[in-house]
Amino acid sequence: MKKILVTVVLGVMAATATAVQTAPQAAPAQPAAAPAQAPVIKDPAEYNAYVGAIGQKDPAAQISGLEAFMTQYPNSIMKVAALQTLMQDYQQTNNQQKTIDTATKLVTADPNNVRAMALLAYFDRLKAQGGDANAKQDLVDAKKYGQMGMDSLPKFTKPDGTSDADFAKMKDQMTGIFNAGIGISDLTDKDYDGARKALRVAADLNPTDFSVVYPLALAYAGPTPADPKFPPDSLNSIWYATRASIVAPTPQYQQQIEKYAKNQYMKYHCGDDGWTDLQAKANPVEPASFAVKPCPTPPEQAHNMVTATAPEKMDFGTWEFVLSNGSQADQDTVWNAIKGKPVQMQGVVLKATATEFDIAGSSDDIDAKKADITLTFEDKVPLKLIPKEGASLDFQGEPASYTPNPFMMTMEKGKLLKAAAPAPVKKAPAHKPASQ
Repeated sequence: MKKILVTVVLGVMAATATAVQTAPQAAPAQPAAAPAQAPVIKDPAEYNAYVGAIGQKDPAAQISGLEAFMTQYPNSIMKVAALQTLMQDYQQTNNQQKTIDTATKLVTADPNNVRAMALLAYFDRLKAQGGDANAKQDLVDAKKYGQMGMDSLPKFTKPDGTSDADFAKMKDQMTGIFNAGIGISDLTDKDYDGARKALRVAADLNPTDFSVVYPLALAYAGPTPADPKFPPDSLNSIWYATRASIVAPTPQYQQQIEKYAKNQYMKYHCGDDGWTDLQAKANPVEPASFAVKPCPTPPEQAHNMVTATAPEKMDFGTWEFVLSNGSQADQDTVWNAIKGKPVQMQGVVLKATATEFDIAGSSDDIDAKKADITLTFEDKVPLKLIPKEGASLDFQGEPASYTPNPFMMTMEKGKLLKAAAPAPVKKAPAHKPASQ
């Protein structure tokens, strides 16, 4: 079978769909047909036609004979057996379309034929992932055959001459194929819960199959923007994205997906320590004990800030973060150090009167055009010195009070250090809570 182009939508990345060419993939192997039992065919001509066709050793000759037999005897008692042999012959001769056509006929004739369903679920999924013009319908069919296959698999009996171990392996392979068809279809339809369940089975049964491992990572990452109905599962997303970077088919895509996986890791962990160890361990399936330490909570981050830097040396954004998120003790440490002391800084004016300015002081609030400082003046500001909205302003004030949520600091004894500039020149650093 020719190399198949697998297209995976990078739903959680700021990139468009990326085409990934996988290594050559073989369609699911079919068990050898059971030894031909004595056909119960009453018509001697039909009997001879079947035996003559099935007895051909060359696949091409057998295909020719069985096609002729099916044309002449479309309702033969041996229809299922003939179609099953034809399907195997077409697969053996790498005729994908004929394999699919014959498998479709076989499922119609035998609604519990899991071998035909496995082929159809497999080919339909890979056609869709390969950018087939009818990808949407391909995935509908892949899911349909996947669900039919999972329903029929418990009824599948061991073929004659097959060992217990081989039969168990065959059922596992089919289970993976059926769940992959269901999962990729669910992911495309944004059924993230269904995609996670089905793709997890497929990926754990086939941990080197990039075409299911990476979509599973995307399913666990959840939708963008976040939907509370389907919250992201960060740890599983990190694990399978890392695994996908290991089994990606080319160095280019290994690097691309590794970057994505590392970003996911750092977003959750707030650092890259431990990343190298995770890469070494992401093989082959996720252990039950897998864990990554999450980012510190906002109160923990605030405490770390207070421990690391004296309040007098903090920027305004750090004051805001600690006073909004810190414990009462940490808030008191900062506030007692800065209250009533002159502070010189720069901000952006959002509203101004002769006696009071509303100012955005942190970079986050500057970007959001949200005031976080109320600066009051003891004497009225001359009209010609009152800045326009959006102007950058150097000023001095003394912290007098604050409210933590929403944050607002009142500074008294305001002073203009120089005339207001027409636009922001410099933003005070901000410290946002890390993503949880």
